[in-house]
Amino acid sequence: MNAIDFSPLLRTAIGFDRFARLLDGARLQSEGQAYPPYNIEVTGEDRYTLTMAVAGFGSDDIELVVKDDTLTVTGKAPQAQEGEQRRYLHRGIAGRAFERRFVLADHLVVEGARMENGLLHVSLRREVPEALKPRRVAIEAAPPRQPVLTQEAA
Repeated sequence: MNAIDFSPLLRTAIGFDRFARLLDGARLQSEGQAYPPYNIEVTGEDRYTLTMAVAGFGSDDIELVVKDDTLTVTGKAPQAQEGEQRRYLHRGIAGRAFERRFVLADHLVVEGARMENGLLHVSLRREVPEALKPRRVAIEAAPPRQPVLTQEAA
């Protein structure tokens, strides 16, 4: 599949070349990955929760790393206990290693993560720095101009 050319849409935009890269990256990522399944939920005005189904993994088997604008969730395949041998008639619970990457929007920070009932919940919050928040600028009124009177010579 060919990459999509966004140049006609970006003719009047400056500095949005990153947008095209993000879309291409998201397209490639969604084509190749389906494990583990996840949800992204809006939980407040500037809050989100990423929930991943990671049955069979413990908190020691999963690593979360935030670098630049990317959250990477990596799961190491759970190791069998020493001397433990298992025979399956059916194996439907995947226990393979995985790596999932999520591109984070500007000013989105990971607050924390918790494991609960085979689900990994990652809490995210948008923190816009004060310097970047909209602010009202006062407009000063100029003092009224006084007409200048001149005397004409007689």
